[in-house]
Amino acid sequence: MKNATVDYKHDKTDLEGYAAWNSQDAKRRPGVLVIHEWMGIGPHERRTCDELAHAGYLAFAADIFGKHSRPTNVNEAIEYATRYRAGERALLRDRAKAALAALSAQPLCDPDRLAVIGFCFGGTAALELARSGAAVRATVSFHGGLSTERPQDARQIRGAVLALHGADDPFVPKAEVDAFEDEMRQGKVDWRLVKYGSAVHSFTNPEAGNDVSKGAAYDRRATERGWRAMQDLFTEVFASQA
Repeated sequence: MKNATVDYKHDKTDLEGYAAWNSQDAKRRPGVLVIHEWMGIGPHERRTCDELAHAGYLAFAADIFGKHSRPTNVNEAIEYATRYRAGERALLRDRAKAALAALSAQPLCDPDRLAVIGFCFGGTAALELARSGAAVRATVSFHGGLSTERPQDARQIRGAVLALHGADDPFVPKAEVDAFEDEMRQGKVDWRLVKYGSAVHSFTNPEAGNDVSKGAAYDRRATERGWRAMQDLFTEVFASQA
């Protein structure tokens, strides 16, 4: 296995991603874009990329905030995430598109077989990338925000959508989940929503701890089930293009 940091740009902003792949296989393989939580690329995202590489994909962790704009604490993370979620959804989409282009440019990536996944803030970003009409065959949101300023853009989604949601997540209210379901139906998207009982926000991240009363906590069972659901979707959409 190999991994490396990758410098790329969006307009004049310097960005730094993380790529992981199996160097023993010379064939092109599907590329999976991984979009980070609100603290930026960290151990969780790098670990996810490494696991995807072991599974046979070329994985690339996107940098939404910028190489020189990394949150150092929760308050800064809230500020950064709020900027993109509440004020600059267009910029969020563009940064995700820049990362997708950087993934596609990797020598071992098959640009016709692309997927995007994201965690929390990254789940929101992954869905916005799909809504932009990007050429991704699968979009997976792990405990991500499901809202959007432009629900009508669901009709531009070109692949399947899988939203993996903690049934007890206090940060994504029922009204938001209902609106997402309606958006997917109206857009005639190939979609599915899976709710994991007793799981809350950040259920895939061990660094979230295990105190569910905080609204964010790791759940091993939900994580393992979500990972299998993601792999099943990838097998389905990529096998159909082989």
